Amino acid sequence: MEDLLAPIAAPGLYLEQLREEHRETLRALCPVDDPVWEIFPANWSGDHFDTIFDATIANPDRFPFLIVADGVPVGMSGFLRVAAADNWLELGGTYMTPAARGTGLNGRIKPLLIGRALDCGFTRIEFCIDQRNVRSQKAVEKLGAVREGVLRKQRITWTGHVRDTVIYSILADEWRGRLSE
Repeated sequence: MEDLLAPIAAPGLYLEQLREEHRETLRALCPVDDPVWEIFPANWSGDHFDTIFDATIANPDRFPFLIVADGVPVGMSGFLRVAAADNWLELGGTYMTPAARGTGLNGRIKPLLIGRALDCGFTRIEFCIDQRNVRSQKAVEKLGAVREGVLRKQRITWTGHVRDTVIYSILADEWRGRLSE
């Protein structure tokens, strides 16, 4: 799994494993008044920040990255629920500052993470998205992810909302075929 967490660099982008030394940087990126927290499984803002940050970096099944664009930290993303024995993982936990949203940045980051997972031998990349998060659904559809279905009332979010989760996937052969077109 060590290769999965190696830094990822591309023109104007740098992703590195989220670590303790990023705590205050990430805290500053997570404003309390950001409405995105309502559709996030966990609240990364205000008084909630330290608890969720600690849980994230301590969780052996999470592989989070700090996203740096043009030298400026703008958010996080990473791998969740890594099932190495079955060659699949979930890509998610993506948060970007309000200023970074809608800029095309996510469309540059996700292929880098997908490529890393495939290079590490994973054959299935899964996305689990709150059904209310239409923006994220459209973003993964642009990448070529296939909508597989909805898990109804699958998760209780930090607000107490019982969410329906939309499942998407990208398979290694589909991704490589798409790249060769």
